[in-house]
Amino acid sequence: MKRPNILILYTDQQRWDALGASGNGEIKTPRLDDLAARGTLFSQHFVQNPVCMPSRISMLSGQYPSTLGITDMGVPVPEEIVTLPHMLAQYGYRSANIGKLHFLPHANRDHRLPHPPYGFDHLEIADEPGVYEDAYRAWVRRQAPDQMDGISAGIPPAARIWQQTLGIDYGVVHRGDPQGRYDFDRGIPFAAADHLTHSAFVGEQTAEFIKAAGDQPFLCIAGFYSPHAPWIAPQKYLDLYDPESLSLPQFPPHIDCQRPSDESAPFSDAQLRRAKQGYYAVISEMDQVVGRILDALDESGARENTIIVFTSDHGEWLGDHLRYGKGYPADDAVSRVPLIIAAPGEQESQERREIVEAVDIVPTLLELAGIQIPPFLQGESLAPLLAGSAERNKASALTEGAGWKSLRSENFRYLAHADGRENLWDMREDPGAYHDVAGSADYQAALTECRHLLLTRLLVMERPLTRSWIY
Repeated sequence: MKRPNILILYTDQQRWDALGASGNGEIKTPRLDDLAARGTLFSQHFVQNPVCMPSRISMLSGQYPSTLGITDMGVPVPEEIVTLPHMLAQYGYRSANIGKLHFLPHANRDHRLPHPPYGFDHLEIADEPGVYEDAYRAWVRRQAPDQMDGISAGIPPAARIWQQTLGIDYGVVHRGDPQGRYDFDRGIPFAAADHLTHSAFVGEQTAEFIKAAGDQPFLCIAGFYSPHAPWIAPQKYLDLYDPESLSLPQFPPHIDCQRPSDESAPFSDAQLRRAKQGYYAVISEMDQVVGRILDALDESGARENTIIVFTSDHGEWLGDHLRYGKGYPADDAVSRVPLIIAAPGEQESQERREIVEAVDIVPTLLELAGIQIPPFLQGESLAPLLAGSAERNKASALTEGAGWKSLRSENFRYLAHADGRENLWDMREDPGAYHDVAGSADYQAALTECRHLLLTRLLVMERPLTRSWIY
């Protein structure tokens, strides 16, 4: 049996509706829309944590953040955690991660040092665009040393504080305010040549890895930074969108009245449209780079034996709830992300609306590769859904953080806190989750049902160590 290759196209901070195939008529993502037309689009896909590090290790290990003990940012991923490349290695796979991985904190380390392998054979780690001396900056320096001063996205505040405290100066020229950056106001033109962006780096190096793979089966993760803010893109992608033509979020009256009239201020109509232009521009650039990766896969002759997965680590509020970024309380804008799986063989294009989770991806890939699924994995394979089956055991998604857990069912989002507080939103009547109905007498039966569903989910999640023999 020739095992299939696995290509994971992994973006950062892409909400579920930031894709033409998801019904967004404003955004331009032709290559990803074509991929969805060749595979399965899971339109109700939820991640297990609303920020990068816990979400990424949860997906790649097939385990929930609470099981791993990683429910917040800044927790270095222990090297002994078993990840997908570990599981594939004994079956002859060569594994690579190119671009963002984010298993270690960004700010307080030297990115020039060798990175822990985490089961990968080939690593070209660049967790942020041009901010540190890493694989991306080395790639730009090799081909265009005169462009180095134009590639940094701006130093993050935590990195600035760490470097100042320790008296470190890497000599990196950063964009914008030397005191830190405000990421969410608008799209920003890339200050170097168009072919030198972080997305271009990920695309070129991923294509090179695919071309060099030969007959050995591979796992390759293309780790895009986009569409994480700041939204920096070549001008031609910003020009794809006229801000005045872009739609605004639908705010309920009690939120809408809090917005400023000053069009330069955050969350004004003009600022919301500027932000959307920037967000869509970096996605459109990434879409074209994805196209170049898929073209390289075709040219290598490997497309027909490659499982292609497109997904993201979490979403982006993009002005919803008068917020930008991601995090608690993990409403749909932040926890619901795209998932496309295109597997080899005859497969009709389909949209599956069942609720699925990011922890389901690893067991799916193992089953499609003909590899047994270890009992410590907590996800449920989606292979039956890919084949058109209606079989599905889970009917909810769990997103969790330190001191809280959020359950998303078909009709409700339920949020429980360690101090006993509860929230409930009726997603049929209030898809933006603006009106908490936990205290309403009309919803007490639904509240009880969600409590019961969360409790049963937690019991099913348990993975006690196996005893070695009869006591």
